[in-house]
Amino acid sequence: MLRVIDLVVKRGARVTLEDISLSLPAGGTLAVVGESGAGKSTLIAAILGLLKPNCGAVTWSDAPVGLAQPALVMQEPRAAFNPILSLRRSVMEPVVAQGIKLVDGRLERLCAGLELPLELLDRCPDQVSIGQAQRAGILRALIASPPLVLFDEPLSALDAVTQKHTARLITELQAEEGFAALIVTHDLGYAVAHADQIAVLKDGRMEEIADAETFALNPRSAYCRTLRDAAIALGALESVV
Repeated sequence: MLRVIDLVVKRGARVTLEDISLSLPAGGTLAVVGESGAGKSTLIAAILGLLKPNCGAVTWSDAPVGLAQPALVMQEPRAAFNPILSLRRSVMEPVVAQGIKLVDGRLERLCAGLELPLELLDRCPDQVSIGQAQRAGILRALIASPPLVLFDEPLSALDAVTQKHTARLITELQAEEGFAALIVTHDLGYAVAHADQIAVLKDGRMEEIADAETFALNPRSAYCRTLRDAAIALGALESVV
């Protein structure tokens, strides 16, 4: 289980995260929602150990998160890859770095699950579509069987059709692989449809955290009700009121 306990992150005199606490069980999905500047990406960096918190703790199964070898799916698909290396070489980097021997057929099975033709892995990032690059990023995140995967706006660079397709693939692969997923997104409709829990950040603080159905039906705070109602008005969230 991922535990974030009383996390505080400061940048100079500015507090970017304040008293953040949350938990994510193995195999579960937590969506972290908030406007730009709310602290979502800072939270990911702190969980991964890229930022040292001023206070608080982040653990996986009561041990440092780094020992679990968590994986990250970045927001910009092509920028996540070395432009001069083939996708295959980049995808295999976690396997090489961790000294893992893959089970026979694992790469092929993951490519099939992601509907990513195997031959595309021999191309460079600029030789595939944005959607294919994003699926290659998910492939790289999953190849070493991490228990925890963090998704930083995994759909934002994709068109509407590819967004729905990729969201479905992530959900299906999670059911098969059993990893815990923390998904940072500004898309409340995606969060409600695919997450077990929703956490809302506002100005670096936890505004609300609840299971997805409860949040969709009855957000507690006025701010979260505004977010929910705006998503309904935009057609991003099926009306529940």
